[in-house]
Formats: sequence, structure tokens, C-alpha cells
Amino acid sequence: MSLKGRSAIVTGSTSGIGHAIARALAAAGANVVVNGLGEEKDIERAIGAVAAHGTRVLFDGANMLRHNQIADMIAKAEKELGAVDILVNNAGIQHVAPVEEFPIEQWDAIIAIGLTAAFHTTRAAVPGMKRRKWGRIINICSAHSLRASPFKSAYVSAKHGLAGFTKTVALELAEMGITSNAISPGFVWTPLVEKQIPDLAKSENISEEAAKRLVLTRQPTNRFVTADEVAALAVYLAGEEASSITGANYTIDGGWTAQ
Repeated sequence: MSLKGRSAIVTGSTSGIGHAIARALAAAGANVVVNGLGEEKDIERAIGAVAAHGTRVLFDGANMLRHNQIADMIAKAEKELGAVDILVNNAGIQHVAPVEEFPIEQWDAIIAIGLTAAFHTTRAAVPGMKRRKWGRIINICSAHSLRASPFKSAYVSAKHGLAGFTKTVALELAEMGITSNAISPGFVWTPLVEKQIPDLAKSENISEEAAKRLVLTRQPTNRFVTADEVAALAVYLAGEEASSITGANYTIDGGWTAQ
């Protein structure tokens, strides 16, 4: 699989799934815009890991809560890399609470970053894709785009919405050489999941190791999905071989949604 000559943006790619996807796209030959938050040293380390594959790598710290910063990021990539051929909407945050106690500001932020930001990136990137008659939009959803869990009302709503958005965009662009697909991982051992373990352990009055095992009861494989497994699927969907795949939502969840 070669993506030589293509350019990609991966939101939320300074760690976790997004970082694995950015590395995998670069390894396949794509130029990559890394985006995300973190300490300066961590961002530099993330950029270095992507740049190690020898393609051009830019960093843009656009805040996914700010549509003007998102538009500027797309415009910068178009100018400096010549195109945004591949757009991976990966950025997301999580908060767990009963619906009647769910903080309003957390609801707003989760919907904004997990759903609305994908609208803004897509809206800004599609005109260039149309001009070039080629594009790949890949939205990182979750098994929660297909299943619900208690106490995750905002996250489940954002991911269900993102799955629907993926299909709508696919239909709009179906004859223009642009595909729109979703990947829905199960539990992947990332900072996002790791942060949930202590809260789960506390709420269930169990150890953190027992909390990990409890999480994995959802996945018949009884193991966490790896970020590299998700990245490999993203690279495939970004390639020429996937030109007839659009509007799809691929689960990579250890059998969770098969139950």
C-alpha cells in the first residue's frame, strides 16, 4: 500500500489512536499534519515519531472547539503541502456521569470535539478534494456508534451522530472520487481509556486490575484492540484499493457488537 504523494490531516494525533494512524500514514508515504494537545516535549516526541518515516510532517495546534482555527489548519495544509487528500477525524474526549448529573460544559465539549469538529474539518476540506476529484474522509467512531453504555450519554450521542454524518457525506460525494467511511474500535488501551479505569474501580469498589478485566467483558477476544490495528485499517481505507468503499462503518472491536 503506497500513499506516496498524498497529504493527510489527523486530528488528535499527538497520542493514542490518532498518533498510530499518523505514523502509519507516514510509513505508507503520505505527508502528515499532526494535530493535538499536550506538553511541548510530548508533542515534539510525537512529531518525531511520525517524521521518522521520511515524509513531510507539519504540526498544527488548532483547537477543535474553534471553527476558525480548524479552517485555518485546512488552509495551511493546502498551501504548504499542496492538498488535503486524506482527512482523519479522530479527536475526542470522554466524561462519565449519570445523565441528571452530567455537567453541561462537558456535554457541550464532547459533542463539539467528537462531532461538530468533524463537520468543520470536512466542510473546509471537501472543496479541495472536489477540485482534485479525489479524497478520503475517515471518521474514528467507536463501538459506541452502534451500542450504548450507561453514564456515557454525550460520548454515545457524539459517536452515533458521527456515524450518521459519515453516511450523509458519502452519499453527497459518491460520484466525485471522494469516499467517507467510519472505523468503530472497541476498547483500545489509550490515554482516553486509561483515565476511565480509576473511576470505574472506585464506582465498583474493585481494584484497577479488576476494572480492566471488567471493561474487557464487552470484548469476546478478552483483550484490548491495539492502536496499530486501527491504524492499519485506516491506511487501507485511504488507499486506491478502497475506492468503492464508502458510507461504511467498520467495527474493530474484538466481537463486541457481534453479541
